[in-house]
Amino acid sequence: MTRRYSRPDWREPILAIQFLTRLPTPQVRDFQPEMLAGAARWFPAVGLLLGTLLATIAWAGAQVDPWLAALLATLGWIWITGGLHLDGLADVADALGAAHRDPERLLAVMKDPHLGSFGVLALLGQVAAKLILVMLLARAGHWVVLLLAPAWARWGVFGWQTLPPLAPGLAERFGWRRAPLAPWGWALTLGALSLWLAPALLLAPVAVWLYRSWLARRLGGVSGDCLGTGIEIVETLLLLGAVVSTAI
Repeated sequence: MTRRYSRPDWREPILAIQFLTRLPTPQVRDFQPEMLAGAARWFPAVGLLLGTLLATIAWAGAQVDPWLAALLATLGWIWITGGLHLDGLADVADALGAAHRDPERLLAVMKDPHLGSFGVLALLGQVAAKLILVMLLARAGHWVVLLLAPAWARWGVFGWQTLPPLAPGLAERFGWRRAPLAPWGWALTLGALSLWLAPALLLAPVAVWLYRSWLARRLGGVSGDCLGTGIEIVETLLLLGAVVSTAI
């Protein structure tokens, strides 16, 4: 009996790029919501693409000054992603600040399109942190950290998605259960690259697990905003870890 193998659906990586970035892509025809689950397996690849662009931008800016490298890379980070994950960070910060441990209030604030003071402070802190950390990495010439950190952060989605959804939405559609080997394959790939190029990034799975534990304990589930928040937090923690490792 001849076993048939399905060909890779290249609409999935295109959808992943469309969802996570503002980069131009071909139009996806015959879109079905079920494709989102397959697109999730490509999130780390999108992170590598983003990281390649950021490292190139930072390298070019550093030919003039590390602060220019940091400014260009930070602005590029925001533009390429469309501020998608920053928006999630702001929503979660507002919800945590206003919910007072009321689950219904927390969900209501996260869905509110208006930006509150907690969200503003979270955005300012995150952008300032990335600006300074990228400058320190640019000054040390550690471009590879910018290459791999976005990929590790998007790898975290595989683990966070195993939590129950807080509310119906896109978050649960990106479930990785249809590609159970993808998290392990990407973990081995990113782990090998990190071991070779930037060992400090091997702490990424720890950061991902800590955030997942916090979600389970504090919120009891996950939403699209929570995924974006996790990506931002893990990216910053990895940049910080790399900067500290270079100073030791």
